[in-house]
Amino acid sequence: MGKVAFATAVTCAAAACAVTALVVRQRMQSSVRWASVDAVMRELEERCATPVGKLRQLADAMAVEMHAGLAAEGGSKLKMLISYVDNLPTGDEEGLFYALDLGGTNFRVLRVQLGGKEGRIVRQEFEEVSIPPHLMIGGSDELFDFIASALARFIASEGEDFHLPVGRQRELGFTFSFPVRQISIGSGTLVKWTKGFNIDGTVGEDVVGELSRAMERQGLNMRVSALVNDTIGTLAGGRYHDKDVVAAVILGTGTNAAYVERVKAIPKWQGLLPKSGETVINMEWGNFRSSHLPITEYDRALDDVSLNPGEQIYEKLVSGMYLGEIFRRVLLRLAQEAALFGETVPAKLEVPFSLRTPIMSAMHHDKSPDLTVVDTKLNEVLGILNTSLQTRKMVVQICDIIAKRSARLAAAGIVGIVKKVSRARDNARELPRMVIAMDGGLYEHYKIFSESVQSTIKEILGEEASASVVIKMANDGSGIGAALLAASHSHYLELEQSL
Repeated sequence: MGKVAFATAVTCAAAACAVTALVVRQRMQSSVRWASVDAVMRELEERCATPVGKLRQLADAMAVEMHAGLAAEGGSKLKMLISYVDNLPTGDEEGLFYALDLGGTNFRVLRVQLGGKEGRIVRQEFEEVSIPPHLMIGGSDELFDFIASALARFIASEGEDFHLPVGRQRELGFTFSFPVRQISIGSGTLVKWTKGFNIDGTVGEDVVGELSRAMERQGLNMRVSALVNDTIGTLAGGRYHDKDVVAAVILGTGTNAAYVERVKAIPKWQGLLPKSGETVINMEWGNFRSSHLPITEYDRALDDVSLNPGEQIYEKLVSGMYLGEIFRRVLLRLAQEAALFGETVPAKLEVPFSLRTPIMSAMHHDKSPDLTVVDTKLNEVLGILNTSLQTRKMVVQICDIIAKRSARLAAAGIVGIVKKVSRARDNARELPRMVIAMDGGLYEHYKIFSESVQSTIKEILGEEASASVVIKMANDGSGIGAALLAASHSHYLELEQSL
């Protein structure tokens, strides 16, 4: 072999060895990387685990906390607030009634013509109005005047299909989804503003009084007959359509539950409640806390930087506000510790709440062979390109773990209510038909989530008993429910009964 040929052969061999060494090194790095990913995933699965035994313990704990909250003020993490709703809709209601649903940057005004048993809801109309940002941080008169003026315009547009009996004042149900200390069906004092509102001079004031004065300034002759939150409105709307509705649950951006309780089961309110046999309890179940809740390092970190550390723990595990953020935190750890998306951590992945729950849902529901939706969302939302199919499958697996933990915990809460209600029904051996009125975008639009809630209820209660528990969607329950509660608590009904 000549010198040139020999040198060439040596060079080629060296190059081949270098390439081989690089390939081996890359494979080793990849192997180490995926071993790290697998370790994080195993830990996530273990910490988020919700075996049926634990879920039954959580359901029992929820029922125990409900009892404790009814027994004494401050006796439970659950507030168990009296709503003063003692007349739920029956279907007999007749007449024209209105609703105002205020719970965020938009509010809805609604009118309903009720026709009694035969006519039911004859006609309804609504309008949605956006609140200008400057009114969310201004004075109370400016905010409530804006709301009352929108209500006045809505009434002025009323057609001939809606009929108010001669000599009667218009009556309104007011859904006010902010913390309120209720003192009657028609009044309550504001505890604090949330959801970006900061209105001067209203904390401790009667919100119905504020609205009533604004309506007077607008020349509106209207009476607020019922003050409720969205959960109670949902329960009322559900009961109107199905007499077996015993509770309402909101599973959306936030979460809450309300249910029908016997007056005699509420020791702390004896003598202060109406004489009727039942009333509605606003549980405020987002604040539920139990040692049985499967809490991870991601949940603790999220809670630490939240506006209310140590509070609303159940809500932070269950509701749509937080699922996407937990998902983001898991991906961020994998990007930092295992280079899941390459050597550089994507900058957008480090931004809190950059991954919203609807994005997580879209990825979770991706059924395409190459998971193209996952690929597109990672690119559009986080600027992540060129992911492998293995990586995309890992992303979907994380969605599955987080969403199903949330759904299974929500199911355990629902079973807790079922246990409390069924025990109150004379300890019946068999569960009677019990309907849960459900509202909220998380449950309505996240199909895998809602299916998991339903299957978990069956898993906890068993096939036979779970057949008695029915979940029914009650869209816009907070609006129509408020109008129905204005009807069932009408001032004119009281006058008729007193004659």
